[in-house]
Amino acid sequence: MFEFDQYLGFLAFLAILTIGFWLMIFLTAFVIPYWITGSLMEKMKMKKEAKKKAQEAGE
Repeated sequence: MFEFDQYLGFLAFLAILTIGFWLMIFLTAFVIPYWITGSLMEKMKMKKEAKKKAQEAGE
């Protein structure tokens, strides 16, 4: 049937597959939306500062 080494290899394969699956879920559910939200907020802050600076220069 199975040798002990093959059993360990199968368990290692399952562990790596499971870790990859949960890492993908974590990245798509939390990290990428956090990154996009932070980027958009930073862009809005930069536009607001540029608008304020242009308004002060115009006065």
